[in-house]
Amino acid sequence: MIVKCISFLIVIPLFAGTLAAQEAEQWCRFRGPNGQGTAAAVGLPVKWSETENIAWKTAIPGTGWSSPIVWNDRIFLTSTTSEGKECHVFALDRKTGKILWDKIIFTQVPEQKHPRNSYATPTPVTDGKLVYVVFAAGGFAALDFDGNTVWTKNIHYYSHHGLATSPILYKNLLIFAVNPSSREEPVRLGWQLPWDKSYLLALDKTTGEERWRGKRGMSRIGHSTPVIINVNGKDQMLSPAGDVVQSFNPDNGELIWTVQSSGEPAVPTAAFGGGLVFMANMPSDAIRGIKPDGKGDCTATHIAWEQKRNVPTMASFLYVKPCLYTACDNGSFSAYDAATGEFLWQKRLGSPLNSSPVYADGKIYVTAESGAVTVLKPNADVKKTAEVLATNEIGEQYVLATPAVTGNQLLLRTETELWCIGK
Repeated sequence: MIVKCISFLIVIPLFAGTLAAQEAEQWCRFRGPNGQGTAAAVGLPVKWSETENIAWKTAIPGTGWSSPIVWNDRIFLTSTTSEGKECHVFALDRKTGKILWDKIIFTQVPEQKHPRNSYATPTPVTDGKLVYVVFAAGGFAALDFDGNTVWTKNIHYYSHHGLATSPILYKNLLIFAVNPSSREEPVRLGWQLPWDKSYLLALDKTTGEERWRGKRGMSRIGHSTPVIINVNGKDQMLSPAGDVVQSFNPDNGELIWTVQSSGEPAVPTAAFGGGLVFMANMPSDAIRGIKPDGKGDCTATHIAWEQKRNVPTMASFLYVKPCLYTACDNGSFSAYDAATGEFLWQKRLGSPLNSSPVYADGKIYVTAESGAVTVLKPNADVKKTAEVLATNEIGEQYVLATPAVTGNQLLLRTETELWCIGK
């Protein structure tokens, strides 16, 4: 009996660890499990074409630039039809690409947006039980995996560029960055002129009830998705907006620190690694390495370095120790020493790079607007340019969505289809 009890005690933590590792690798939100665009997956394809190494492709009705997310064998993504009015949520079978259900959860009134934006740009997030979605007019919804609506909420959102940030989950909270601009005159407020109307919103993920609002202070519009980091044993939530890079307490929305920047909108998602936060607002701004252990306004004390070369407009930062990578809308992909900001190298990859790069299996996947995906292998000598393993075309496709990684496959959303790349 004693032996059996010992065996039981040993097996339980091993089994729990296996489940935790499996759950951690679900591509459950924008830019994957940690929001940083990195995956532990191996065996991803390096070369493909329209007819080679394609597991399946599925036409997706409507338009939208939300990225696909994955939980086990379910893929979720969103779009809108009727010129942005009807808000759709889709579930697909990961193995076959078959659409399992397509739900119109509500209708919205489409308003102002940037030409490159859509009315279904926020990427869903899931905890394995419910899938949470947000649409351009500020409509939130939670659905179960069978497509049944659990709750909805509307915050009546308006921004000069539309809505592009994505929700995240933290404990029992659904958190969203609300960075609007003025609908009424003067319309420059919140867009070209700072104001104090932006905030972080936390909803109870089970009921949709509001739990807290975290006020930014003076800022302008932004579309950067929040990221949870741990600093000295305590969780923080990075959330940049126009003119500011900020960190909040994700439990209650309390503002912890602010670093002033310049320019709107803040679009890239921040990266974190080696004890620094990496962010920039616009090409007119600078990439900054920021020490995240400050309090209050720490602009004068906590900027470790600045770099004004090849600042991204839309694509999120990618940190792969010891380098920080950026993808720019001029077609350049660049590497920096993440500890010092030193520029290391640049590679021209053709058409604009506004989809965020992802890293898996020792390789970086960089997607261009043309749909071409360049696969790079970083050099052991980081000052040497990464090796181009392949540049893969899938015909005349237009891509702004960030790819997702699932097992040894890559999910790529084009303007009209979802492609599953791999065997």
